[in-house]
Amino acid sequence: MNLRELAKNHVLGNPTRLAVMLYLLPRDRVLFKELLAVLDVTPGNLDSHLKALEKEGYVRIYKVFADRPRTAVKITDEGARKTMEYLKALRKALSDATGSGLPPL
Repeated sequence: MNLRELAKNHVLGNPTRLAVMLYLLPRDRVLFKELLAVLDVTPGNLDSHLKALEKEGYVRIYKVFADRPRTAVKITDEGARKTMEYLKALRKALSDATGSGLPPL
């Protein structure tokens, strides 16, 4: 699969959704507010991207209760696996396109 097909035909082909998943990979969960600050997007924009990721099984969105209800986002095992697969495919497509012989992830 070439780079264009990889980006166009995959839920992670969107830069904001890919950024969400890259931020979540090393973390157990994050609050919606934290993602807003890190990604510098609007609440509505982030919400629509998270819903797309949740629909595909990459994340789980739920409420946590501390001093007030907050929205949390957790990466699923499947989401972590699929993200790593996507990154490997992206790296291979980039290597094939540039002929740079990048080492595998």
